[in-house]
Amino acid sequence: MNRKYLGVLAVLFASIMWAIEPIFAKLSYQTADFLQTSAIRAIFAALTGLIYIVLTKKPCFRINKQQFSTLVYIAIVGVLFADLMYFFALTQVPVINAVLIGHMQPIFIILIGFLALKQDKLTIFDYIGILFMLLSGVLVTTKTLENLAMFKLGSFGDLLVLSATIAWATTAIAMRKYLKDMNAGLITWYRFFFAALFFVIYLMATSTISISNIYQIVIGVVAGIGTILYYEGLKRIKAVQVSGLELSTPFFAALLGFFILGETVTAMQIVGIFLLFVGIYYISKREDRN
Repeated sequence: MNRKYLGVLAVLFASIMWAIEPIFAKLSYQTADFLQTSAIRAIFAALTGLIYIVLTKKPCFRINKQQFSTLVYIAIVGVLFADLMYFFALTQVPVINAVLIGHMQPIFIILIGFLALKQDKLTIFDYIGILFMLLSGVLVTTKTLENLAMFKLGSFGDLLVLSATIAWATTAIAMRKYLKDMNAGLITWYRFFFAALFFVIYLMATSTISISNIYQIVIGVVAGIGTILYYEGLKRIKAVQVSGLELSTPFFAALLGFFILGETVTAMQIVGIFLLFVGIYYISKREDRN
């Protein structure tokens, strides 16, 4: 199996993990707040990365200065800022809104990537795909024609997820530029380990260093697996195409949200999800030509 198909499969399985994660986060919030849940998640995600390192190669945690600074950046921006904004937003918005906005990274990767990843040149198909993604985001956040007519384009929670999305896009670019040859488990370990150090201090200071429910452990393991698969995919296919393939996540999230949490999806949101797949199609056309 060639690098392209391995990358595609890795990202698709990561998408399933991203769909599962917010569902269990919502269930965890029944007995714990988002900060305590995020802390336990970071700890178990780091442990998952450590297990992957042991299973795939001899443990070697040696990194150079450039890798260290990049990993610290990913931990601070990707976990301590973006993940926290995302998990806080989940207390205010439906899963489908959070997942869809969170996976619109191609828009921001395009804006930032030309400066950082000059080899990732884009074609007209990429731009058409991004246009469909933007339209999809508008339909999902507005939910109904009435809201769209009144320009109710989303809530404060949606804005928080958008800020997290921009931050995640910068970490994807940083990883592809500086950590492309590093073991995916090692990146995952350091990403969550640095953040976990901060969270452990927080838990000790607030006397909440305990596991409140099983969902917190599941979220950590799922986040670790999803992150490993994401980085394995990011090594094999271009960053914007990884983000495009990730947009299958809202489909899985909508189904899980309905059956597990009882969250409903409007007709306009269904159209929005469909447009995501149209966007994926156009982004993938470019890859087919390579």
